[in-house]
Amino acid sequence: MSLAVIGAGFGRTGTHSMKLALEILGLGPCHHMTDVLNNPGQIDLWRAAARGTLPNWDVAFAGYRSAIDWPSAHYWQILSHRYPEAKILLTLRSAESWYDSFSKTILRTIGPENNPASFGVAVIGKQIFGGRPDDRAHAIAVYNRHNDHVRASVAPGRLLCCEPGDGWQPLCGFLGLPIPDQPFPRSNSTDEFAARILQS
Repeated sequence: MSLAVIGAGFGRTGTHSMKLALEILGLGPCHHMTDVLNNPGQIDLWRAAARGTLPNWDVAFAGYRSAIDWPSAHYWQILSHRYPEAKILLTLRSAESWYDSFSKTILRTIGPENNPASFGVAVIGKQIFGGRPDDRAHAIAVYNRHNDHVRASVAPGRLLCCEPGDGWQPLCGFLGLPIPDQPFPRSNSTDEFAARILQS
């Protein structure tokens, strides 16, 4: 089994809802940071990646048909070469609303009081945001540069840029799949994230 869909969008851009949508469409299981946090083997694997020991990708994503959110969003370009038939999804929202959500959720899990060996602190906090994830202007600039880079790097026809609220039609058209007879999922609001992660 190899990845059919690779998500390049940062966390808090509707990635958990997209995970559920891909699974409804038969492209699951879909790898997401929630899978990492619930699996000690995955935690060890991605902490090693944070130290520079990249995994065997086929092992890291064994059993998965798609991957979205971090950690795969950080390695999306490597993965796009490893799985050249995979489609690339760039989940988006306005930079301001993204940071508002990020600051109330993920930012609270990657501060100096958290485990420095964790993927969140070592990669999201330090590598992606240069140790300044709490600097709003800097983080937004990183977010925008990342999205611009994805759009500029992926061949036409292989990339779908989508935002929360777009629904099934663009996704299903892109993937060549029928539209399910159920609403597009909405999941992992700021309050849900806090209840699941911050209070656990």
